Amino acid sequence: MYDYFNGKIENLTPTQVTMDCNGVGYLLQISLYTYTAIKDVKQFKLFAHQVVREDAQLLFGFADEEERLMFRELLNVSGVGASTARIIQSSLAPDQLRSVISKGDAATLQKVKGIGAKSAQRIIIDLQDKVNKLSPNSGTILSSLHNTSREDALIALMALGFARASAEKALLSAQKQLGSDAKVEDLIKASLNYL
Repeated sequence: MYDYFNGKIENLTPTQVTMDCNGVGYLLQISLYTYTAIKDVKQFKLFAHQVVREDAQLLFGFADEEERLMFRELLNVSGVGASTARIIQSSLAPDQLRSVISKGDAATLQKVKGIGAKSAQRIIIDLQDKVNKLSPNSGTILSSLHNTSREDALIALMALGFARASAEKALLSAQKQLGSDAKVEDLIKASLNYL
């Protein structure tokens, strides 16, 4: 899995960017938010998310970690795929999207192409609690989301077959027990006690 690409911007359109990273060109799908952030620079670090489908392997690039976190949360909503998530993020900046979801503003979400009433409600119901935890005002939870050990432990627990929501709750409890500087293997062992 790719975490980020740091390189020279070779080709840029409002929907994709080609980045040259040490002589290798990577094509990343981007939102309009990211396009606006990088359109006037020659070198940039884009956070990445890889989507593997039957018919394609796609890379998505994000100007900041908050946008990528929101993209990943959107992918966890039933019926929202990578293309729909990118359209949502092209229509609403991360802070606007967070605000719309936390307020339960389905009408604004329905203005996004491809989002109907049911999809808007599903996004709000599934993400309202998570989005409130991702807000800049709740720094402790946000900092724990950026904790690399915690992210690695979450990936490992999901690979073991645990649901993301259950694994996140268990990790949060384990991290409270062990502290924020706990090692990956300790977090996994402690989390298993809560699952």
